[in-house]
Amino acid sequence: MKYNLVILSGAGISAESGIKTFRDSDGLWENFAIEEVATPQAWKNNPDLVQKFYNERRLNVISANPNAAHHYFSDLQEHFNVQVVTQNIDDLHERAGSKNVLHLHGNIRYAKSSGPDKEKKYYLIDGHELKMTDCCDDGFPLRPHVVWFGEEVPLLEQAGRIVEQADILIVVGTSLSVYPAANLIHYTKASCRKILIDPKADQMSVESVFTKINKSAVEAVGELKELLF
Repeated sequence: MKYNLVILSGAGISAESGIKTFRDSDGLWENFAIEEVATPQAWKNNPDLVQKFYNERRLNVISANPNAAHHYFSDLQEHFNVQVVTQNIDDLHERAGSKNVLHLHGNIRYAKSSGPDKEKKYYLIDGHELKMTDCCDDGFPLRPHVVWFGEEVPLLEQAGRIVEQADILIVVGTSLSVYPAANLIHYTKASCRKILIDPKADQMSVESVFTKINKSAVEAVGELKELLF
């Protein structure tokens, strides 16, 4: 019988593949204000700028490749029932071979209607560019399939149910400062084994039951193998 292993991943793992994060000193917010590109109001005020911003990000994602950590988590599927819950909007986990990936904040490779209907259809974008003339069949322009600041996180409850079933939880590449996603570490059952991977893990305020690995995702692979097997 395989144990249930849940991986909660954040921007740090993607950064090691060359995808810029938002909160680092040289991150995306250094050049753009959140209010300009990542809110519903930004789309209302200047959709062309928002579309351009995410087109550039999508090109960055397409140009990047999964790293050793992405591949290792995929390999773990041979030994565990693995579910990835990611805050990242890239598809690097899938491209490394992970089969069960839940994107809390959406997937930039897809588009959805900018209209009011909450029952969204999702469209795989051909290439990196989404144009304002690309429309959903409801007549509204397509927007990136991402959760903007100020929007609900529609898959949060589903993610919570996944974490509740975890026998092992690996938290990697996330500062645990983005809510409500950061609360997911508190959904585990009492018997769940918890591992935190981050270069600043020792400085992060988490329960004492966490085993901390003070390394990046890629650097932690060797130590993680020793912990799991």
